[in-house]
Amino acid sequence: MISLIVRLDVVPERREEFLAAITSNAASTFGDEPGCLRFDVCQSQTDPHHFVFYEIYRDEAALEAHRAAPHFAQWREAVARTVVPGSQVNTVTDLVLAHREGDKGGVTA
Repeated sequence: MISLIVRLDVVPERREEFLAAITSNAASTFGDEPGCLRFDVCQSQTDPHHFVFYEIYRDEAALEAHRAAPHFAQWREAVARTVVPGSQVNTVTDLVLAHREGDKGGVTA
């Protein structure tokens, strides 16, 4: 499995537009892409304009399908208007171990 961690800062006066865009993108990604296993959007507790996304994809092909989806193109257009230039950092990793509610130990991915 592949995880994608995205960190970014939002232009303060564009925050509501950003929230609408990421809500739509996350819903389409999780709902329309069978290879997307998780899509979390988190907001910093100390900075309401700093966000972190945590996404899990079945494999590299699923991540590439995500990037090729029509809703992703719409998301990229919204990013150009709402995200502070140069603030977005994407990190792609291999998921090695996951813990889920109810698990007594780690679950190897």
